[in-house]
Amino acid sequence: VQLQASGGGLVQAGGSLRLSCAASGSIFSINAMGWYRQVPGKERDLVAAITSGGSTNYADSVKGRFTISRDNAKNTVYLQMNSLKPEDTAVYYCKADVDYGLEYEYAYWGQGTLVTVSS
Repeated sequence: VQLQASGGGLVQAGGSLRLSCAASGSIFSINAMGWYRQVPGKERDLVAAITSGGSTNYADSVKGRFTISRDNAKNTVYLQMNSLKPEDTAVYYCKADVDYGLEYEYAYWGQGTLVTVSS
């Protein structure tokens, strides 16, 4: 299973970006999918997550600005980021919990995409 993330880049404060992450390979189903971010010297933190049924949760710092969604038919998760702030600058990673049945799942990570927000 591979996760391919795209959509990062440089944007001015107040601008928007949309990240995409597509999972491919031997996949029967995917449970939760999510986006995390990491800055140098700090831990990787959850930004947003979405279950297969569409339930979402967000970090407090992005509530009201970011929206996570997914297309189950395409095994793809999206992150719409609006009203970006310089503190949103980070490498963003996608994650997919692939279901292998018998209550076993395995977490796969994408390669990371850099988001830079200039002030």
